[in-house]
Amino acid sequence: MIELLSEAERNESLPGLGDSGWGAVPDRDAIRKIWKFRNFSEAWAFMSRTALAAEKLNHHPEWTNIYNVVDVTLTTHDCTGLSALDIKLARRMDGFAGDAEVQSDHSEPVACLCQIHARK
Repeated sequence: MIELLSEAERNESLPGLGDSGWGAVPDRDAIRKIWKFRNFSEAWAFMSRTALAAEKLNHHPEWTNIYNVVDVTLTTHDCTGLSALDIKLARRMDGFAGDAEVQSDHSEPVACLCQIHARK
């Protein structure tokens, strides 16, 4: 059985993830991060690498992709909250993302490049 993170595990793991752009999801025991890649191909490559890692862990993210933006929420449905699987997958995703821009203010609307180009 997969267990929720203990208070000690949260104190050890979550501040570092917060420093890299992961944030708490309001009203859920989950974390979220939004990456903006240079283009759709880079976003897709990131998602492909993540999909392979997620499959090996048997732990799959909640995510959306619009053009160059990948918006990810991690939580473990088996225990209804954050587990060690979320921490492991978050760290792997951070490694896969390279130098992608991170939108750390999750209250702002997410705008992909196609929307930005359409405004010009």
